[in-house]
Amino acid sequence: PVSQVYAPKGFDTNDDTQVVVSGYLPNLCYKAPRTEVSVEGRKISITVTVLVEDRVMFCPQVIVPFLETVSVGLLEKGPYQIVVNAAASAETTAEISIGEPKSESVDNYVYANLNYVEKAEKPRAIVLKGENPSDCFEFDRVEFISNGKDVYSVLPIMKQVKQDCPMRLVPFSIETQVPEGLAAKELLLHVRGMDGRSVNSLFDNR
Repeated sequence: PVSQVYAPKGFDTNDDTQVVVSGYLPNLCYKAPRTEVSVEGRKISITVTVLVEDRVMFCPQVIVPFLETVSVGLLEKGPYQIVVNAAASAETTAEISIGEPKSESVDNYVYANLNYVEKAEKPRAIVLKGENPSDCFEFDRVEFISNGKDVYSVLPIMKQVKQDCPMRLVPFSIETQVPEGLAAKELLLHVRGMDGRSVNSLFDNR
């Protein structure tokens, strides 16, 4: 079963659009989820399935949450309906809108090379951690884009400070505050990274 489908805002026609689904595996006999995607017109259909070890005599009763990033690919401009596990008892839906690109490059900005997101000690604070491939880029700012419901797209934007970019891993740690304003009890933080990648993390909004 899929409990929620998250549709980040901020994708345009030259992006690899991503959707994130969350749910729970009922015990340890269920393995990692698999996803299949098809796009017909303005409808994005996603099927989420799992493999089950049916010959195991005992299955430890441990509920395992999952957060799965689904790559949809390049989409034309406009709104789309997302349907996850259509006609199943746990069918889940959402909507996403694709915009026009602001530049010819895949990303409008250079984003930090993110590895993971940590919860900080301060209220509503998170820490973005990773390693940039060169010291010719420095951190500039973090922007948040709300989908108006349950997702913040987080953009850790870098700026180029030198023309020469030698290969040199530079660890970084960026602390920032998650904005208030969305009513959902649990939010998805969709943090954009370098080369079209992303890191997704759930945030307790209560």
